[in-house]
Amino acid sequence: MEFLVDGVPRGIEITALVIAGWTGRDRAAVEHHIAELAALGVKRPRVVPCFYRVGANLLTTSGEVEVAGEDSSGEVEFVLVSAPGALYVGVGSDHTDRKVEAYGVTVSKQMCPKPIGSELWSFAEVEGHWDRLMLRSHVTRRGKRSLYQEGAVSGMLAPRELLARFAGSPGRLSPGAAMFCGTLAVRGEIAGGERFEIELHDPVKNRSLTHEYATRALEIAD
Repeated sequence: MEFLVDGVPRGIEITALVIAGWTGRDRAAVEHHIAELAALGVKRPRVVPCFYRVGANLLTTSGEVEVAGEDSSGEVEFVLVSAPGALYVGVGSDHTDRKVEAYGVTVSKQMCPKPIGSELWSFAEVEGHWDRLMLRSHVTRRGKRSLYQEGAVSGMLAPRELLARFAGSPGRLSPGAAMFCGTLAVRGEIAGGERFEIELHDPVKNRSLTHEYATRALEIAD
């Protein structure tokens, strides 16, 4: 895949994709998110955080994704991208089929493309002030745009802690691997829309990673 790092094109072959779930530092907040999904019929996890392996071909920088039916929705996450000699951070959306999620989380993760912005930051540039970074998402539903999620990345396990947990799962974020690292609670109900916008903001350097994409719902034949 082609990314931009400091304005310079950087090709990174993505060979593995991992979705980390229930990564909150605050156990009460984790429980809140589990309860959100439980209300939709999603089975409670046996252990947190957990790591779902999905097809690397799902990762996309496209401005439009196609999904089956109208039961999917996005959620903003920071994404760690490992390359030879470097670790980068990006912003992505763990777009998931919520109907399927009720009976199989891993299957639901595999069903939808995983949008990611085309620009990456060096993790070393933000590690020193990591907890000040902010995540934000907006959804456009039936033509109305509204704030969907907003909060600091300090709500989730820090990247090095998350990588240490992943290494003990067992697993390792080898070069060519990307990991979606967990999300925030939504404002209101979990629901999709025709457009989703995501942002990772760095207030110290006054810059943002952004991406937006349209969702095209394919008709269910049966």
